[in-house]
Amino acid sequence: MSAGLLTVSPSPHIHSELTVPQIMRAVIIAMVPAFLLAIYNFGLGAVYLTALSVFFCVAIEYLIARYLLNKSASIYDGSAVITGVLLAFNVPSNLPWYIILIGSMVSIGIGKMSFGGLGNNPFNPALVGRVFLLLSFPVQMTSWPIAKATLSLDAITSATPLGIFKEGLRAGESVQALMTKMPSYADFFFGTQSGSLGEMSTFALLIGLAYMLYKKIITWHIPVSMLVTVFVITGIFWLIDPSKYATPLFHILTGGVMLGAVFMATDYVTSPFTHRGMLIFGFGIGLLTVLIRLFGSYPEGVSFAILIMNAVVPFINRFAKEPRYGAKRAKDKELETVMH
Repeated sequence: MSAGLLTVSPSPHIHSELTVPQIMRAVIIAMVPAFLLAIYNFGLGAVYLTALSVFFCVAIEYLIARYLLNKSASIYDGSAVITGVLLAFNVPSNLPWYIILIGSMVSIGIGKMSFGGLGNNPFNPALVGRVFLLLSFPVQMTSWPIAKATLSLDAITSATPLGIFKEGLRAGESVQALMTKMPSYADFFFGTQSGSLGEMSTFALLIGLAYMLYKKIITWHIPVSMLVTVFVITGIFWLIDPSKYATPLFHILTGGVMLGAVFMATDYVTSPFTHRGMLIFGFGIGLLTVLIRLFGSYPEGVSFAILIMNAVVPFINRFAKEPRYGAKRAKDKELETVMH
């Protein structure tokens, strides 16, 4: 066999007629409902921040590929655009431009291109940038514009529901008293509470999830296992002590759980190959998210949970890999030889 017939390349390995650019375009389309909700809630701030983030990510990837790695630009596959949108989705809509620039440099330069570009990065690039910004600019990254209150970057800010809940519990308030300060579950579902630009509306994110499932861009395994894990574990704590722990529905509808489950955890490159591995991966993210939320210092834990589980993916792939073709037959023959 000619050596030219064998092509070895990093993931994602697509065994279909879909190309990487087609997949990226489908993911971008799935983000449109959440983006439209962000515009409705935050006005021009959402448009400005998302456009800026995408521009910075694409430009930085081009410059690194062209002038540092000395290879052809990789911006045309659409992955840099998705990183830019997801970075914008994970930050407040009133973030200053220079912080977005720093986040883009970290996401693309450190989270992606330092490992060789698309298919080689072990961690979700947008989450690498988001966590770096959270640790470096904690005040700006936790000053959330009030939904529907801003048509510019000069916005009135408030705490997120998770932040209010965490601070209230520390002050000795009961869950019942804290819930009176919260929006209704309908507000959580349709997206009128404070939070990151893209995590506001569960409804909009579910539309994106349904579209990607319909197009077979992703499978149900990671989102469902993650959401079920969060629901079940928080439900157990709530049943044990409802005066101290919020309902499981509150945890599902608030914060970045839905955004993480739909767009962040399902990243091809940083998630397991097999369905069994995906279920383990989603369970791990859900478990870590709950532990950080309930017992950690931060009110939110999705970003940290996904990055931690990204690091575990090689071990999950080794544990949950499918048996090699013919492996069972070879093992049976070996056993027969030993017996005889």
